[in-house]
Amino acid sequence: MNVTVKNLVKTYPSGNRRATDDISLTVEDGEFLVLVGPSGCGKTTLLRMVAGLETPDSGTVTIGGRDVTALPARERGLSMVFQSYAIFPHLKVRQNIGFGLTMRKVPRAEWDSRVRRAAELLDLGDYLDRYPAQLSGGQRQRVAVARAIAVDADVLLMDEPLSNLDALLRMQFRAELKKIVARLGTTTLYVTHDQAEAMSLGDRVAVLRDGRIDQLGTPMAVYSRPASQFVGGFLGAPPMNFFPATVSSGRLQVGDVSFPGGPSGWEDRKVLVGIRAEAIGVSADIPGTVEVAEPTGATTLLTVRWAGGELKVQTAAGFEGSEVGLSFPPAALRFFDPDTSLALH
Repeated sequence: MNVTVKNLVKTYPSGNRRATDDISLTVEDGEFLVLVGPSGCGKTTLLRMVAGLETPDSGTVTIGGRDVTALPARERGLSMVFQSYAIFPHLKVRQNIGFGLTMRKVPRAEWDSRVRRAAELLDLGDYLDRYPAQLSGGQRQRVAVARAIAVDADVLLMDEPLSNLDALLRMQFRAELKKIVARLGTTTLYVTHDQAEAMSLGDRVAVLRDGRIDQLGTPMAVYSRPASQFVGGFLGAPPMNFFPATVSSGRLQVGDVSFPGGPSGWEDRKVLVGIRAEAIGVSADIPGTVEVAEPTGATTLLTVRWAGGELKVQTAAGFEGSEVGLSFPPAALRFFDPDTSLALH
């Protein structure tokens, strides 16, 4: 079932700041859409307005073609997983998973069937008669997800559900969650500040900043062709490199260094150039000095000083040396307006 928000505005009295500023988007039926951005960008407020936990100042929320803007949360056909586990310590796992079904007065046979199905999906079948205190953090988070799944809602909302897990567990559970949601085929709207999570989970990613959507697209489209310097700098670890340059006759001039790569139709145009760390070569003749080398296992991350300032360069494991010869493949270069920071197409 699709979800459409149109021209949503939410202003908080403190500072008269717009948490969401005229946001419009559609989550297609069965799609996994991730809202990502820094703290305060409006992603959780947007999710809560879809859930019915916040009331917009203006705009509409439509689910499956039905305007639900004025409806309470319980009448929207949604289930939600919060950042905190929000499971009941005095109830066993079985009762926690079935809590939403109990509230809906689902018949016992169906209750049992749906609880068992959700528990199996989340690998909780052996823990149904345990209390939350007897579970690990990852298992408790799975209980919260199982409870949302058991309700069999039309739309699943998730507000940073993995943020309380340690890094390794978060990575493991991320893969499990993607597999489970794909199997269910439920329309899912997911909020996170973690760009790696957004990239790995979403069918599409919406990057928010200051209450607006800076870019909406597939993870790789947003990563490889950011619509703004902000998007390029926010997505990616390390983030996209940027340096000022002048374009003339299809070449870039950076300090006293000139190399091919600029659009042929631009003459003496000032631009901001972006390039990903993994796209930069280290076997050419543009001189650079290695300031830091960080082995990361399969690769080595270099901090390199050159004519354009400082760059992050990702190269093969085992790199050694204090000097490098850089290359900038023209196809990997992205150009931004130095005044507006928006992409130049």
